[in-house]
This record gives sequence, structure tokens and C-alpha cells, in this order.
Amino acid sequence: MRITTWNVNGYRAVTRKNGFEWVKQLSPDILCLQEIKVKPEQLSPEEQNIAEYSVIWNPAERPGYSGTAIFHRGNLSDVTLGLGQDEFDSEGRVIRVKASNYYLYNIYFPNGGQENLRVPFKLRFYEHLLNIIDEHHKNGEQVIITGDFNTAHKEIDLKNPKENEKNTGFLPEERVWIDTYLAHDLVDIYRHLYPEKVAYTWWTYRMNARARNIGWRLDYFLISKGMADQVVDVEIHDELMGSDHCPVSLILRN
Repeated sequence: MRITTWNVNGYRAVTRKNGFEWVKQLSPDILCLQEIKVKPEQLSPEEQNIAEYSVIWNPAERPGYSGTAIFHRGNLSDVTLGLGQDEFDSEGRVIRVKASNYYLYNIYFPNGGQENLRVPFKLRFYEHLLNIIDEHHKNGEQVIITGDFNTAHKEIDLKNPKENEKNTGFLPEERVWIDTYLAHDLVDIYRHLYPEKVAYTWWTYRMNARARNIGWRLDYFLISKGMADQVVDVEIHDELMGSDHCPVSLILRN
């Protein structure tokens, strides 16, 4: 089982550049997309179709902004859009599905915004989601949370930590939420497998940052601790272009 996540930073832009060609070769069972910036009715049938997958859309109410989608083969059940709170759900940030014996969350976490004005909103989002995840664990259910977390957890997760201590994405009050999630029976499975490996999943379009590998690791798989022994690997596909993020894959034993 391969689950791949990718912040596409505009679904239409990727399709027009044939940016999904790699999907045919990598062939994920589930493909989680964030920041689609489009409503499905704005797309032609050909644009909606990636390699014969079924698709679940959760676009934002605001045109050209945010939104998520899940492309999948096979049956997914218990499809839920959003977190059940209007403050967050108008932006299309969350799709939850039941896959096999776990719940999968595809999430585009909020950015702190210019001058960090949306940081309080972002922190409320983290808190509200964690309450839901705690309920899953209380009920004996396993979860996988994937997507663009918009936070680099540790200094190893970005090229220039000292220069970014006061910038959203690396603020202490943002980073502590990753610590809190990990204290609630979740594992950052990439860092668990590769505790000292430097790898990034996002690079600004400015200053030739990607070619110089001046990046951040913002795209994660957090999984319930009880699932850790099912994991074969996590792959960061930093060679795949088409967005300012690269895809990341979680590989599970079938």
C-alpha cells in the first residue's frame, strides 16, 4: 500500500504542465493533494481524471484558494469533509476517509500568513484536530495524518533555522504543537526512520532556492504508534517537479 501526499499549489497549473505524469509510474493506491485552488466544476472531465482514479473533492468556498482532494483506487468509506467547525471548514482543508483498518486524514494546515496574523487561527486548528485524534485513540482506532503541516518541527527540518525563528512555520508556538501531537500517541514516521537525515519537501520560488536546496520539511505523515510496525518506508520524491512542494510517499505492508 502506497499513500502519497503532495501540495500541488494549484491543480490546474499542474495539469497544464503534465505534472501528474509521474503518478502512472509511482502508482500510489491513494494520492492526497492539498492547495488545489479549484472547484471540480471548473475542470473538464479530462482534467479531473488522473490515471483512472476515483476522486473526492473538498474545495474552498473562496475561489482560487486552499482546498484538498483524494484520488484513490479501491473502496474508501466513511468520507468526511472538514472538522465539523465552520471556522475551518469553509477553506476546504480536510478530507477524512476510512481505509482498511485506519482513518486517513488529508490536511492542508493553515499558514500563519503575512506578519503572522493568522497564527492564532492556525493554532486553534491544531488544537481542534488533536481533540478529534484523541477521540480516535480513546476508541481504539488508528489514524494517519498527512499533508502540508506548514510547520518545520526541528532545526534539522529547514536550511536556515536561526534566520527563521520569528517567521511563521518555525515559531516556537507552532513547533510545540508538533511536540504535543507526538506526545499523544503519534509518530513522525519519516523522522522515526531517518532521525539524522536532512531532507526537504518545500522550497520558495525565490532566489533559486530549490536548485540550491534551501528548503523546509513541511509535508509529513504522522501515524498512530500502533501502526509503526506496518511501515516499510517513507520516500521524499524531491526529484519530482511541478510545485514548490514535492510529493512524499508512505509505504505500508499490505
